[in-house]
Order: sequence, then C-alpha cells, then structure tokens
Amino acid sequence: MKTKLTSPAQPPVGTKLGVISFFAGAGLLDFAFEDVGFETLAMNELSESFTKAYFYSRERLSRPLPVFGGKTCSIDWFLESEGKLWLEKKVSESRHEGYSVGFIGGPPCPDFSVGGKNRGRHGDNGRLSESYIDVICSQRPDWFLFENVRGLWRTAKHRAFFEHLKEKLQAHGYQLSDKLLNSIQFGAPQDRDRIFLFGVLERGKSKSAKGKKIPMFSSLEMEWEKGAVYKGREAFDFPWPTTSPFGAKSASSDCPAELTVNHWFKKNKVETHPNAVNYFKPRAGLSKFQIIAEGDDSKKSFKRLHRLRYSPTVCYGNNEVHLHPCLPRRISVAEALALQSMPSTFVLPPDMTLSAMFKTIGNGVPYLLGKGVALAISHFLTTMTKTNER
Repeated sequence: MKTKLTSPAQPPVGTKLGVISFFAGAGLLDFAFEDVGFETLAMNELSESFTKAYFYSRERLSRPLPVFGGKTCSIDWFLESEGKLWLEKKVSESRHEGYSVGFIGGPPCPDFSVGGKNRGRHGDNGRLSESYIDVICSQRPDWFLFENVRGLWRTAKHRAFFEHLKEKLQAHGYQLSDKLLNSIQFGAPQDRDRIFLFGVLERGKSKSAKGKKIPMFSSLEMEWEKGAVYKGREAFDFPWPTTSPFGAKSASSDCPAELTVNHWFKKNKVETHPNAVNYFKPRAGLSKFQIIAEGDDSKKSFKRLHRLRYSPTVCYGNNEVHLHPCLPRRISVAEALALQSMPSTFVLPPDMTLSAMFKTIGNGVPYLLGKGVALAISHFLTTMTKTNER
C-alpha cells in the first residue's frame, strides 16, 4: 500500500479533494468520486469479505489504493481513544498536504426502510447513523456526505431522528443541504430513491493544520441535479411498458433505451462478464421462474425484470429476488452490477460467497448516481474556493 500522499491526476482548481470513506462496501461510491477527481485517502468497512472485494477490484484494474489503506472495523472504533487518534492524525496529515478532507458514507439502512426492519434509531443498524455523525462532529472534516434510504427522510418518526442529526451537525459548525435523488435521474436503469445530506464547516470553524489556513465557505448553495440527465421525476413520465407474457418476443418501445435493463445487459456484456456464472441455482426448478410475467414486480419478492424498462430498486435482503426478464432463473452478479450502472470492468472476487456478493451490490450507491453527487460536491467546493480566494 502507498504511504505517501499523491495528488489526483487532474485535481479540481484551487484545492485537492480527498475523501475518507466509511461503510465503503466493495467501493461503488468511492469509484464514482474518484472518477470525478477526488482521491480516496482511507476506507473503513466492517465486513472482511467486503474489504477484500474492495481491494480485489482495485488491484485487478491497477487502480490506486487508498493512501492510508483501510480499517476493517466498526464505525464505533473511531469514537474510542485509539481509533479517534488514528483518524485525527490522518485528517491532519492530509490537510497539511493541501487536501480539503471530506468524509463520505452511507450507514446500513434496514432500520429506516419501509420494507426492512423499521426499528429506527434504536436498531442495530439504525444506531450506526448517529455513530457516523458523531465521528464527523468529533473530527470536524472540512465537508461530509451522508447517504441513506428515503424512509429516513419521509417517515415521520425517522424524520425526527434525521432532524436531530442535522441539529447536532449544525451545533458543531456545519452548514447543510439535503436532497432526495433517484438513480434514474442520472442515467442508471433503476428506480432507487436515496436521501443525501451534505455539509461544510462554516468559515473560521475548521481546525488549522500547522498554521495553514484551510479554505472554508461562507454560503451553501448546492446544485444537486447539476449532472442529472432527467430533472425531478420526468424520467418516469415516459410510456413505459408494464408486463408481457414470459418468453414473449421483445416488442419495440419509444422510451429511452439507455434506461432499460436490456441496454445495460448489452452494454456490460453480462453473458461473458467474469461474474456471469455467479447466481443462485435452486436444487429443484421453481415453477414460478416460468410463470411470472416479464415486468411483474408487484410482489415483494420474485420480481421479474422487463427488458424494455428500468429495474426496481436493487436490494437483495429481506427475501428480495429479481428474476431474469426472459430466462427461468435469478439474475447473476454481473447483471446486478449492470443495474447498478457499474463499469463493465468492475469484478467481484470469484471466491466471495453469493450472499455477500449480492449484499454488497445492493448496499452500494449506483455508480452514476454517486458520480452525479460527486460532481455536484466538486462543483460546489471548487466554485466556493475560487470565490473565497478573490
């Protein structure tokens, strides 16, 4: 692993942008940020299997590893003395090298999901959201990104918790902006709502690095949809097909092809992708694999994709199962990655369990959505840095 800080190949004007990634999973969000010009300084993930996948994909693509490597541990470790000191040192060293340091992460969300456990802030996963916010308040990075499910923003009892987190951040000097975004707005073939919360420290409230002034921003005006292909809900206004008999010949459609399952399966060459062979194969054939209509996603589980439509939310916990549009089987890992709009070169380790593969894919932020958010943040940071240097 590298031990010396290096600048991004094409750093944004005015400052170098570095991220410390929490709940990193296999690195879908990190890939997106890096492809906009950010550099990953360090990563954190609880699952050893996910961490292995994170580094496997990078080494396979000869992609730079995080500057300070990774920590496979609970987010709570960074609130303890040893972890707190480790993180404080990495933030300080990065700032000394001229980085604007940001924390990015999406804590596990089943406790806030309507279709999940719905235990809220007191659930085993729900409490990790506050732990992440506490790490931010403790370390006070220059900026941060928090991502979670729509339920945290729209469900009344969870929204109260969300507002509590925002109040805590504001008390520690952060100006905030939040936005509910859907993956399909940015070109990903998926109906997936996610709430994003972005914050920056107010001018004069950031820690200094050996006397160096760290550029802060006096206002917070985010262009969340700057990189969006479709604004608001307009992508859903097309006359999308509903259902077709299983095995029927594919019909034509006037809807955007680039948002369809069929387009992304072809684009990523899923049939020859290294993860094409990775899918659950029941010992005995299930009759429902052959009788569920193409595009029938009305039930919680065993939703069949439609070739000429976008996918429902890619999430494979709580018995969620997506079936191939025209084959009597579940979708493969390669196909799930395509629905997450990942580049076709991204591959998960062949020795990773199927459950772990599908879980880390479903947990991840769709690549194009992450890239759109990263673009909005990069634009904000670079624009405000230029303004403050005048």
